[in-house]
Amino acid sequence: MRHLNKIASVFSTAALGLLLLTSCEGGDLYSVDAPDWISGKADSIAAANQPQELEGMMEDVYTIGATDYSTGWWQVYTKYYQIKENEVWNAVFNLNINPNASNTYKNFALIICNDEDRGAANYKEYGAIRFDNQPSGNSEWGDYIDRSQVESTLTFETDTDDGVDKLGGKVTLTIDRSDPNVFIVRMTNGTVTKTYTQKSPLVNLNADASNNTIRAFLVPEGSFIGFLQTNLEPIGGCTSAEDKLPLSMELKGAPRKVLQGTDLAAITANVTAVVEFEQGVSKTVSAQDLTFEAIPDLNSLGMKTLVAVYNKTYKGENSNPIIASAQFEVVDKMFTCIGNADNSTPFWGAHSDNIKVAPKETFVSTFTNYSNGAANWNNFCVVLCSADGSTEYAVVRADNYGWGTGYDACTPSGGQADWGAWLKAMDGAKVTTYVTNNGDGTADVRCVMVGNDGVTYKQDYIGINTVDPNNFYFNFTVDGSHIEFDEVIGEENNSTAFWGAHSAMIQVPVGKTYTTRFKNFTNGASNWNNFCVVLTREDNSEYAVVRADNYGWGDSYGACTPSGGQADWAAWLAAMDEAMVTVSVTNRGGSADVKCIMVGNNGQTYTQDYIGIAPTDGDNLYFRFTVDGSHLVFE
Repeated sequence: MRHLNKIASVFSTAALGLLLLTSCEGGDLYSVDAPDWISGKADSIAAANQPQELEGMMEDVYTIGATDYSTGWWQVYTKYYQIKENEVWNAVFNLNINPNASNTYKNFALIICNDEDRGAANYKEYGAIRFDNQPSGNSEWGDYIDRSQVESTLTFETDTDDGVDKLGGKVTLTIDRSDPNVFIVRMTNGTVTKTYTQKSPLVNLNADASNNTIRAFLVPEGSFIGFLQTNLEPIGGCTSAEDKLPLSMELKGAPRKVLQGTDLAAITANVTAVVEFEQGVSKTVSAQDLTFEAIPDLNSLGMKTLVAVYNKTYKGENSNPIIASAQFEVVDKMFTCIGNADNSTPFWGAHSDNIKVAPKETFVSTFTNYSNGAANWNNFCVVLCSADGSTEYAVVRADNYGWGTGYDACTPSGGQADWGAWLKAMDGAKVTTYVTNNGDGTADVRCVMVGNDGVTYKQDYIGINTVDPNNFYFNFTVDGSHIEFDEVIGEENNSTAFWGAHSAMIQVPVGKTYTTRFKNFTNGASNWNNFCVVLTREDNSEYAVVRADNYGWGDSYGACTPSGGQADWAAWLAAMDEAMVTVSVTNRGGSADVKCIMVGNNGQTYTQDYIGIAPTDGDNLYFRFTVDGSHLVFE
């Protein structure tokens, strides 16, 4: 990896100036644990920078399709490329796949026709061959295309299978007519190869029987094509044979958060940049073609600016440098994350663990939601299911939509008045979800979302039915988004003194049990250096405080029955550092129960219960957590 001391003069003015900008180009933030598709894409880009082995290639540089991936089917086309009998056409282009694409057909199709313009009276098509391969679907069509002659290294069962991202990168397309008795089409990006081999002559569809020339052109859908090279000059001639200077660039795959101590090479390993050149030409370059610096440094915690420099022309000659930047945060602890932190995870691409919810119980989860902002559904989803996931009761999204056998009976409420404002606010929104097993075959899901605009949004799904109350679980999944379980109570070095930090309060209605889960960390000095549960009224006046270690106090504590004190307190205390704790609080009207299940770092399960805390006001019961020489990380 090159370092900035090689071009220090560039940063003496330009890089420092970036720190004064109110916004930075390429400011999207991503995790250092880049997803496989980004690593694969970077590899393909690096391979694409190698010289082409094809001979006789001419530069033909132009872009077809909207770069925001909005192009629909049959809206735009490449130039016509004519292939005579005994000729071979080779073309090279970059196929840009939408990272959020969920349909396999969002790539490109090769259209093969006679030697006529589209729309002409005599225009006829042999057919179309798309890059994806779906034998039961529509990946090839036409009266003169024999689908049985198609082979591919990647086959999809349905058009919603995962893997469309594997079709992107630099594609080499070949139409081989060198043998008049065989017609071959081959398309490959080095990862996926699709071949059509027709062992019979092409029928001549031209009105003039002496003209055996065919034409080919490409049609993108939900993607865009950056054409690069051809060995046959197209109708209208080649485009932009001259070198081009870089004008601007945007970073992709830059980290959102970086663990303290990570070096610059690891941080930037999966970074790429889209470089815009003169004449509207662009290409993606890998980290190897960029020079990086972190400002002000990587040693301290906090927000940093990653500055990247590129100093090549389109053809790789030296040029004046251009600069782009992204912001990231150096942290001393990475939180549990569901989904890739660059929001590239497709629908159903990542799930949390299944969490059990007992009859009459509500499980409370808190997390931060991040979205790519493309559509309302690019946020968290809650999946209600059986223990092994084989039965799916319902799936509900953040945006007033869901499905499943139990979904139709529910009453969704909370759809937003301004979905555009809500979607923007969901990137970084603090979310609390309440999943309730009503114990009668129905379930409720409630979502409270505090957006990055400070506005509180709500979304409820009440009365989901056909659930088994004795086999009821849920998990979280994402779609073009990710969630972080990042609520921490207390200093992470366990220096917080007793009563020095508190969680938010959670209200428990009469007859309900509310449950939450966290990881407990302790300094290990004494049994009380762990979590505490505080039962209060809304005004914070206390009923009782109970600890993890079979002890408590307060006006209502004396009536309760503590149980679960450990046989070996020293072993329990050692196991409580990084113990996974589930705490349930039940409101019985005039009394309350607190139950704690602690799975220690030794894998052993410990319990501690406080049953019959009384008196309590059933209509005014809340609880929160505090610490003492410990800290809690909620998950």
